[in-house]
Amino acid sequence: MTDCLFCKIVSGDVPAKMVRSSDRAVAFRDINPQAPTHVLVIPKDHHPTVGELAAADAELLAEVLREAHQVAVDEGVSDTGYRIVFNTGAQAGQTVFHVHAHVLGGRGLNWPPG
Repeated sequence: MTDCLFCKIVSGDVPAKMVRSSDRAVAFRDINPQAPTHVLVIPKDHHPTVGELAAADAELLAEVLREAHQVAVDEGVSDTGYRIVFNTGAQAGQTVFHVHAHVLGGRGLNWPPG
């Protein structure tokens, strides 16, 4: 998708502070962090939402989740607690329609969110 911000990050046309990369996913720092650790994990292939990714390629969704966990380990928040969030749809706060997992940690995360 030529107009997708995250596709441009994957292609290298838009810079990002990368923290991880696998064959099918990348992780980079959120430009507007909501916690000391706030990293986005995305599939390299374009899928608009997590539901569409789950229906199209469950193994790729599993890889995104494995990478999200590894980000938490690498960032030192896996033992203290972290949250993985998928916003799905505009009303849920999704602003870039390329599925992405937010990995948040490094501070207390209140419940319920939002």
